[in-house]
Amino acid sequence: MKSVPFAELQSEFEARVNKIVWCNVATVNAQGRPRSRILHPIWEGAIGWITTRPTSYKAADLAKNPYVSLAYVADIAKPVYVDCKAEWIDDLAEKQRVWNLVKNAPAPVGFDPEPMYKSAIDPSFGVLKLTPWRLEVYSFPGDSLVWHAERSAKTESAS
Repeated sequence: MKSVPFAELQSEFEARVNKIVWCNVATVNAQGRPRSRILHPIWEGAIGWITTRPTSYKAADLAKNPYVSLAYVADIAKPVYVDCKAEWIDDLAEKQRVWNLVKNAPAPVGFDPEPMYKSAIDPSFGVLKLTPWRLEVYSFPGDSLVWHAERSAKTESAS
């Protein structure tokens, strides 16, 4: 495992997540038990966005524990793991921006959210912002590339 700056793994990260698109997202419920589901994040660099309903089970889980773990696995020798803090976005301008991002991104990354949510101001339309603290682009056999937000912040502040 090799710790690297985000820029060093960004192109491989984006290639894999944009090809796989759907990933397993695990939360922890109020009883401290993990719960997984398949979701469709969209990424802007190291920041991810998930459009979802704010009344779902995951919303209750995130109210107690805002941390999630994502696993993208299409090829078992080349998965991507992302550990993040998830936060609900309430700002209407940002929700509209994410709506447009999802709607205008090319398939299979992008999709039309209107059949599910009607509009960005629909109360059933929620946006989760994913802020990773760790990204791993795993390769077997070979050296996996890992980015840590804290290590990057320390390196950047030292320069």
